[in-house]
Parts: sequence; structure tokens; C-alpha cells
Amino acid sequence: MDKRGTLVVISGFSGVGKGTVSKALVEKYGYRLSISATTRKPREGEVDGKDYFFKTENEFLSLVDYNGYIEYAQYVGNYYGTPRKFVEDSLAEGQVVILEIEVQGAMKIREQYPDAVLLFITASSAEVLKNRLAGRGTEEPEVIEKRMKRAAQEAESIPVYDYVVNNEEGRLEECMAQIHSIIESEGCRIARRKEFIENLKNGLKEFEN
Repeated sequence: MDKRGTLVVISGFSGVGKGTVSKALVEKYGYRLSISATTRKPREGEVDGKDYFFKTENEFLSLVDYNGYIEYAQYVGNYYGTPRKFVEDSLAEGQVVILEIEVQGAMKIREQYPDAVLLFITASSAEVLKNRLAGRGTEEPEVIEKRMKRAAQEAESIPVYDYVVNNEEGRLEECMAQIHSIIESEGCRIARRKEFIENLKNGLKEFEN
């Protein structure tokens, strides 16, 4: 069996529940979730080292200088980055690694890992998306407007992704099942099973004549 793992990038508009989906996939299917570093302030209940690695801007940028991130980007005034070592070690162990990152970062991942699976999670409409953001009660109206403008920009990049999945409220299990099915199917691609195929062919050589 081929040892290399599968890198899965999950992006989506702010407010669609991509963080909830990612964590639920890890809990149910045993995937590994790469914890991002960020300079934004923790939301209520978030824990450093579990939800994010919360850093000052100076701390974040110093790691950039040491090539410590696979990718990093600035989003609504804050930096987000994917630590390199955890991802590389997990893939070498044959694990499915989930990266929950923004569109900018996803494009950088695609450049470095052409076989990465890119998934975009969305709400059913712009109106539903705005209502979800307002319903969180964690941001001022002007911040919500910024996130909606950002969503309009991000929508232009959806065609670059491999899959788009709708996460309806109250249907988390359905969304998770779709994503799990996609990941399982990707693991069966010929391009990912080259070692397996070569071993199979070698084992059948004695029957050629």
C-alpha cells in the first residue's frame, strides 16, 4: 500500500461552519487537523495550541523568515499560516491531513502540492451566509460587511477548487458524509496507488507466459 498520505484543503466563506466541519471529521474518522497560527485575538472558548496558535505579529513574521510555514496570508487585517513540520510528518506517515485555510493559502498549497484535494464549503445563499455571521454575535456590523465583501471576492476562486460542498444548518452529518466520501474516493485514484499497482504487476509476472 502506498505510504504517502492525502492532503485535504478545506476553505469556505466566514460563517459557513468550516471549523466545525473540520473538527467533526477529525473526531469521527480519525483524520489529522493541522492547527494554524494566527495573529487574530482568540474568540470566547478558543484555546491556544488547540484551536489556533495565537501569536503576536512579530512572533508570526519571525517564523516566516525561517520558512516555518507552508503558506501564510493576511485576511481581514490578521495573519494566518500553516506550520510546515506537522503537515510533512503526518503525510509521511500516510495520514489524511486536513488544512482549514483561506482561499489565498489554498492557492499556495496547490502550487506546492499538486495532488492536494481542495474543498470549498458554502452556504445555500448570500442571505443565509449574512444571517449566520450576524447570528454569531461576535462581530460588529462593519466587520460583517467586510466579511461579506471578502466572500464576494472569494467566490471568484471557487472554480479552482476540486469540490464544492453545501453545509446547511442542522445537517452537519450530511456535510461530513459527503466530504468523507470524497476523501475515500480520492484515495483510490490511480495516481495515488502507483506503488500498489507496481507490486500487483510484479506479483503477476510469473503468470505472463
